[in-house]
Amino acid sequence: MAPYDLKDHDLLSDDFGQKYILKVKDLAEADKPREKLTKYGPENLSAAELLAIILGVGTKKEEVLVMANRVLKEYGEKSITNQKNPKILEKDLQIPANKACQIIACFELGRRFFKKTNGGPVEIRTARQAFEYLKDMRELPKENLRGLYLNSHYRLIHDEVISVGSLTANIVHPREVFKPALEYSAAAVIIAHNHPSGDCTPTTADIETTKQLMEAAKILGIDLLDHLIITKNRFVKIKIN
Repeated sequence: MAPYDLKDHDLLSDDFGQKYILKVKDLAEADKPREKLTKYGPENLSAAELLAIILGVGTKKEEVLVMANRVLKEYGEKSITNQKNPKILEKDLQIPANKACQIIACFELGRRFFKKTNGGPVEIRTARQAFEYLKDMRELPKENLRGLYLNSHYRLIHDEVISVGSLTANIVHPREVFKPALEYSAAAVIIAHNHPSGDCTPTTADIETTKQLMEAAKILGIDLLDHLIITKNRFVKIKIN
């Protein structure tokens, strides 16, 4: 029995049978992001369409709608909204510096203007609660390291993507993890990263990085409560005590 064969639906065939990537100019006028926004309102656009409007144009190598879809797919919608360093975004996604700045500025405006009206403050007192809060990390195609920064009442005061890529002690420096804790006067930190492979087993690098961060936490007087490894259906805690 033949295996499933997924097709790339962004590819179109021209009159000569040649394949090419679907671009904004190929869409019907009413289906183009800007026209769609004007006619139907922002709530009727996908995240990729909204991001394409922010970016405006693509590059010589990548059309804007293709770029927007790739950015959200590779980085994850939750992760990209919390990334604040344009240099990291530029490197991770291989996009121009101006595009990285546009994306970060867009989400920073959203953060400043948005006020939560439901649910109240998030409290995280257990590893299970942290896992449930970080459910958007379960199926990310790349490894993300996230930091959850809590006040003395276990309430979440900041959530940040610290790095994207394989976790090593050389890449994940304590200053990158604890800088937000100092900026937001956090009393405690929970860190978590995903294993896209689905294997929850901590690697040697995972364990060594955790030890390094634990030592830094003691010096700074900030509690490192947990380090979780997340996969699609489960998580494990790296022992830090």
